Amino acid sequence: MIDTRRLRTLRAVADHGTVTAAAAALHLTPSAVSQQLVALEHEVGHRLFTRDGRGVHLTAVGKIMLGHANEVLAQLERAQAEVAAYTTGEAGEVTVACFATAISAVLSPAIAALRDTAPGLQVRVRDAEGDHSLAMLLDGQADLAIAVEYRGAPDAADRRLSRLPLYAEPFDLVLPHGHPLAEQQDTQAPLTALAGETWIGPYPGNPVHDVITFACQQAGFTPNVAHCSDDFRAVVALVGAGAGVALVPRLALRDMALPGVVVQHTPGPERRVFAAVRRGADTHPLLRPLLAALRTVAASLGTG
Repeated sequence: MIDTRRLRTLRAVADHGTVTAAAAALHLTPSAVSQQLVALEHEVGHRLFTRDGRGVHLTAVGKIMLGHANEVLAQLERAQAEVAAYTTGEAGEVTVACFATAISAVLSPAIAALRDTAPGLQVRVRDAEGDHSLAMLLDGQADLAIAVEYRGAPDAADRRLSRLPLYAEPFDLVLPHGHPLAEQQDTQAPLTALAGETWIGPYPGNPVHDVITFACQQAGFTPNVAHCSDDFRAVVALVGAGAGVALVPRLALRDMALPGVVVQHTPGPERRVFAAVRRGADTHPLLRPLLAALRTVAASLGTG
C-alpha cells in the first residue's frame, strides 16, 4: 500500500524541483525526503525521478503518480472537511498567506465581519508576496492563500487548487510634481509617452514587476527600472523625490499620503487577485465562512 505521506513528498519535490527545497518546505531533512522517495519508488516498482545536476525531474511514471497524488490528496482534504462539518466546525484556526495590500483591502475587513458571524473562527495572517502565498498553501504552511495572477502561476485548471476570483485592480501612474505629463489636464496618461523615463518598481520576481514590464512592452518599450522596492510607500516616496515615475496598484494608493506626486489613470494594466485553497478543502466549515466574507468585501471594493 502506498503511504500518503510519500505522495505529499512526491508533490513537494515536483513543485520545488530539488530535494533540498522540498525538505525545507516540509520541515524535513534532505536525507529524510530522499528516503521517502526511495521508499515510494519501491512501493510503485518504478523510478519516479531522474537527477540533473542539483535538480530532479519526473519520469513518465513519476508524472502519472503525481496526477494520482493530486487526486488522492484532494480526496483527503475533502474527507477532513466532511469530518470537520460533522463535528460542527464552529471553532478553530485558519492560517492565511496574503500580500500586504490585500491584507488591508479585503482580509482585515473580512476578519472584522467574522467576529459577528463566526466568532469561534481564529484567523492567523502571514504576510507573503502574491507568488509566495501559493507555495505556502501547497506546502501546508497556510490553509488559504490570497494571490495575484502572474506568469507561471497555477491556472484555474490546476488539480491541486480551488480558486475564487476576488477583484481586478487597475494600476495608476504616479508622477513627480513638475513632470510634463503631470501638468496636462488629460487624466488618461499614455504609457507610450514614458518610454524614455527612469522607472521605480518592485524587484523582479514580484508579480507586480511582471505586470508593469508587460504593460510597458505592450506600449513598445522596456522600462528602465533604476530603483527597486516591494514597498509601495517607498516607491511613491521616491517618485515624490523626483527619482522617477511608477505604476502602482490603485488599492495600494488608497489612504496613502501622496506628497510631491500627481496620480493619473492610465489605460491597460491591472492586477487580478484571487483566493485559493487546496482542492477538496473549499467545503471545510472553517474555510467556507472566510471565503464568503472575502467575496463580500471584494465585491464592495469599487476598484474601477
